[in-house]
Amino acid sequence: MSERIAFVGVGRMGANMARRLKDCGYTVTAVYDVHRPAADALAQEIGATSCETLAKVTEAADVIITVVTNDKAMDAIFAGRRDHLLIGAKGKIFINCATLSPKVHRDLEKKAAKVGASTLEACMASSINQARQGTLYLMCGGKQAVFDKVKDILTKLSDEGKLLRYVGESGRAAEVKALVNMVMNINTAGLAEGLGLGAALGLDLTMLREIFSQTGANSRVLVTDGEDMQNRDHSCFFSAEHAAKDSGIALGLAKSKKLDLPLASATFKQFSRMVKEGLGGLDKSGVAELTFKGRHKPKRKKK
Repeated sequence: MSERIAFVGVGRMGANMARRLKDCGYTVTAVYDVHRPAADALAQEIGATSCETLAKVTEAADVIITVVTNDKAMDAIFAGRRDHLLIGAKGKIFINCATLSPKVHRDLEKKAAKVGASTLEACMASSINQARQGTLYLMCGGKQAVFDKVKDILTKLSDEGKLLRYVGESGRAAEVKALVNMVMNINTAGLAEGLGLGAALGLDLTMLREIFSQTGANSRVLVTDGEDMQNRDHSCFFSAEHAAKDSGIALGLAKSKKLDLPLASATFKQFSRMVKEGLGGLDKSGVAELTFKGRHKPKRKKK
């Protein structure tokens, strides 16, 4: 465990991953976040340095793990005008865990190679609790040799490697992750409609959820979101805003292949509507607020 590790993006996911690796005996040397208080607090907790610049993060570590929100944020940390992670990056490895467009991962691999650095995508199909427990489902894309170099680190984040998958070349893991989230979001929106209609019919929703679980209506989403939809508990583990973004990525891939995906399109519209209506910060289970009768009043359009 000689590698010095740093994290860029220490919200709830990134911070818990850093804590997990620290617990496993790795040296987490540096952290960085655009929200400086989050980085400062985590640095104090785990004995790392809260860096003022991205270049200092790269200088302080051998492996830099990034957990940012979207393509724009990724571009900002790797291609900023005055400060970015590729400054002095020769020999460094960047593990990028955000759900991004596949092209972003491919382009970044090329940029990193020009300065003698390496990249690997490690897309996550899990949530906050799994990040802390080291039971993330990780889908990795990039050069096999790079994956092999950091496999021990990734193993500690993925239930000793039981939940670790090498998918293929750069961009492939992002494609798979987009499809995972696309299907998950469709299931979430479908469940919200089923429970919403059940409520309108006056059915006992606890009974309905139990019957769903014992029939073809069963799904992983029923387990994670069903009770929350019924009880209107939308504490955020995976936001509606992220659901809209990820469904959009999948639709972009479909468009590039000239495929029409009506269910994915309808789901994207629902989560995009949540964002427009100011509900984007709710968990994806909050899509039920749009389907249960009388729960949400749309914002009035300004004249």
